[in-house]
Amino acid sequence: MNAVTAAGTPGRRDVTEDEQDVALRFAGVSKRFDDGTLALLPVSFSALPGELVAIVGPSGCGKSTLLRLAAGLTAASTGTIAVGARNVGYVFQDPTLLPWRSVRRNVELLGELHGVPKPERRAMAEAAIAAVGLTGFEDKYPRALSGGMKMRASLARALTMSPDVFLFDEPFGAVDEITRERLNDELLRLFQARRFAALFVTHSVTEAAFLATRVLVMSDRPGRILTDLEVPFPYPRRPELRYDPAFARVTGRIGAALRAGPAGAPQ
Repeated sequence: MNAVTAAGTPGRRDVTEDEQDVALRFAGVSKRFDDGTLALLPVSFSALPGELVAIVGPSGCGKSTLLRLAAGLTAASTGTIAVGARNVGYVFQDPTLLPWRSVRRNVELLGELHGVPKPERRAMAEAAIAAVGLTGFEDKYPRALSGGMKMRASLARALTMSPDVFLFDEPFGAVDEITRERLNDELLRLFQARRFAALFVTHSVTEAAFLATRVLVMSDRPGRILTDLEVPFPYPRRPELRYDPAFARVTGRIGAALRAGPAGAPQ
């Protein structure tokens, strides 16, 4: 298990027997920025391999900060973050595709940066493109793609390195509702096939409940975890689940936790 210390320095520490199967663990992690802004109060939670944990909360509550901490892109102020993964995939809010590269060349980028030989990275890219349903668009450039197709290409790029842990920073927030539901369905198909661990930040209660095994509800800034709700529906999940009364009850619980805020949070 790779450990990222509170100072932000990658290191190693002994893994206890209880931690052998943990994909990601936050222990007393807080974040105060250099300008004095306190973004996160100490938070502690873990995600197991094959567990997709959604994070919902008000804008500015520190959801994206949690992902940046997990990725080692910023340093924690207190606490320890342990990542039990060989590779971590990060899918941002924006597709971040290079406009002068085709879909294939964009998807090959991570392999290129990691020094993967060209034939191998080409094969990795072709497999990832097929996995996200973009076969036939390999030679298209980002300007010719819809918003949903751009996000598929971004996801394919992350898939090439076969990450054990995925970090999703509201990847489908900018697309229309129909496209969003289709992308949710595609992501679940990939999750069920590969069973990576994931943190998925979203503002959509429906999206969180449909995708996740658990939902973490966060408070206003400085963010802390108010509620950790288990989603009771087994995988695979059919699109029709969104219209089931039991699903409405789960989204209602998540919405109630968001509205209650710290005053309604369990002690």
